[in-house]
Amino acid sequence: MFNYFLGNSPKWFKYTMLGFLVLNVLCYFTVGPKITAWMFIAEFIFTLAMALKCYPLQSGGLIAIQALLLNLTSPEATYHEIENNLEVVLLLVFMVAGIYFMKPLLMYIFSKVFTKIRSKMLLSLLFVILSAVLSAFLDALTVTAVLISVAIGFYGVYHKIHSSSSDYDGSGVLDRKELSGETLEKFRSFLRSLVMHGVVGTALGGVCTLVGEPQNLLIGERMGWDFIEFFQAMAPVTIPVFFAGIITTVFLEKTKLFGYGEELPEVARNIIESYTDETDKNRSDKEKYGLIVQAVSAVLLIIGLALHLAPVGIIGLGIIIIQTAFMGIIEEHSLGKAFEEALPFTGLLVVFFVIVAMIEDQHLFKPIIDWALSLEPSQQPSMFYLANGILSMISDNVFVATVYIGEVKEVFDSGALTRDQFEKLAIAINTGTNLPSVATPNGQAAFLFLLTSTLAPVINLSYGKMVKMAFPYTIVLGIMGLIGVMYFL
Repeated sequence: MFNYFLGNSPKWFKYTMLGFLVLNVLCYFTVGPKITAWMFIAEFIFTLAMALKCYPLQSGGLIAIQALLLNLTSPEATYHEIENNLEVVLLLVFMVAGIYFMKPLLMYIFSKVFTKIRSKMLLSLLFVILSAVLSAFLDALTVTAVLISVAIGFYGVYHKIHSSSSDYDGSGVLDRKELSGETLEKFRSFLRSLVMHGVVGTALGGVCTLVGEPQNLLIGERMGWDFIEFFQAMAPVTIPVFFAGIITTVFLEKTKLFGYGEELPEVARNIIESYTDETDKNRSDKEKYGLIVQAVSAVLLIIGLALHLAPVGIIGLGIIIIQTAFMGIIEEHSLGKAFEEALPFTGLLVVFFVIVAMIEDQHLFKPIIDWALSLEPSQQPSMFYLANGILSMISDNVFVATVYIGEVKEVFDSGALTRDQFEKLAIAINTGTNLPSVATPNGQAAFLFLLTSTLAPVINLSYGKMVKMAFPYTIVLGIMGLIGVMYFL
């Protein structure tokens, strides 16, 4: 049984997980539910950190089941959390599958971008700015799904050439020999840095608008702000932070610190360019027609998301139907592949909601909220920003924002806060949960999605590496956000 338990994960990890499950029961009956609940959070974060050793759905799921069995939370509370985040669940199920059918179009566009733009600096800035702008008008998870699809597709091209007996660049040396060893590591590092720039870009853009992140909608709703009002309220903090993020990208690419700065190896560029040129020449009429359908679907997707014609997941389902109907993909097994990428993460997200429900039921964050509200009004925004930032790093930014805005709204409704102060605290909560939370993958759903995607193992992107690569951005965005909250509001 021990051999099969958690599959091929290391023995020390299996022993650690069993140790957690025994220790939790002992602690529950000796030190009480509150301290045990904090232990559950630490253990769950540990399972996320070990994502490349064992997918967290199993290890984290066992911890979540135990939290339910020990009555630290209830199935009803978990269901309530799923209800609150149903839009995110639908997004993951349908939008990611919709983007799966767009892969040929994305590969057509981005293989040109990767090989034609020779400056890594320019490419990095393109990824950050494009991700930020798209996240501001669409949403961060959808943009991350596109980034993952592009990177997997590009790596797939590399792998396909690497596995063949071709000589696309006509050098007289087999491509697989030229693309092995150091070249492969450099290519992985190149992709890794671009994807990390991209996901940080989703945070930079996502914080700015009403639709960028799920908690923004909630905060905007509580404040009675529309799209323009929300943007204007956040702008004194978010605009300086955006430019600070761009400067950080330039600095990291110039200095090659924290795992950034790797160029696309020239030999790989030449081979991939020759491969894509040949692919373009040999493209069949059916494939050309498929690209047209995907391009029309992409335009419809952007219009639907930008105008918010329906919840994101419903738009995703519509895009699946349009693409598959017009491209003639009507077999069930052909449709099934599209859902393989996102469903394990959707399961993990529901497991995560068990931990979030436990935090809520055990009132773990309440003492921090009470302390922040007891401070002088002039100190409150900066302290709310810091508290939200730190808690978002260990928990989930949507949950932290939900708890904080709910508590502050109650205080405002009781007449203990002025409208002006209420607005300042709302801005502090939004920026606090969106900016410092880039520090860890569990802070933002987009980062967690990247960590647990099929892309992470192929480009060697572990939890530790993500934290290291996000560190300079965390410091710059965190400090700039704090300065904005303290002096610009």
